[in-house]
Amino acid sequence: MTIAVLGATGMVGGRVVGEARARGHRVLALSRKPASEASEDPGVTPVAVDAGDPNAVGEALTGSGADAVVLAVRTFPADQEFLVAATRTVLDAAARLGIRVLVVGGAGALRSPGDRERLIAENPAYVPDEYRAVALAGVAQLRTCQTHSGADWVYLSPPAVLEPGSRTGRYRRGTDTLLTDADGRSWISAEDLAAAVLDELERPGPHRHITVVQDSTPKGARGCA
Repeated sequence: MTIAVLGATGMVGGRVVGEARARGHRVLALSRKPASEASEDPGVTPVAVDAGDPNAVGEALTGSGADAVVLAVRTFPADQEFLVAATRTVLDAAARLGIRVLVVGGAGALRSPGDRERLIAENPAYVPDEYRAVALAGVAQLRTCQTHSGADWVYLSPPAVLEPGSRTGRYRRGTDTLLTDADGRSWISAEDLAAAVLDELERPGPHRHITVVQDSTPKGARGCA
């Protein structure tokens, strides 16, 4: 496939680029300031694009031959207006071009374990006050996807903790409720999240809102290394 990654120099986006290349896919690495080393890989085409510029995003995707676009843009401090606008821009362009969209969103949009009526964004057990605005921005981002007509999208919520680590290729997958591992932790490495992104692009599932969590046991794991 040819995969466009918007936010290609970020923690998640950069790892999605690497995972895609390891699997033999061609990558369009879209970011405001493309990494210079990306040009050393003939399978990666770095493109300077501001996610907040609808014309630039549309031009980058038009004629690119992309089969899918991964939106991996986050803001901290929270900028909900920018995040929603960037998401709508990508969905608009993808719908026009017939490209599938995978949005790497936030855990805040998930439901709380044992209390499906309560979003993680509104649950202080998972979201400290200083991160509430970021979590709520993720909720608004999911709503933007859900109310968009015409786009083929899937929204991937990471677990409560997402951090750099190692790639094991082992994780559990769910839908719209936060998952925890055998020790009660809700976390995943950015490397394994990238593996989950590529697994979904290569073998699309039936759900539009999905989540994953690290799995320390290889049995039953999807996408084993």
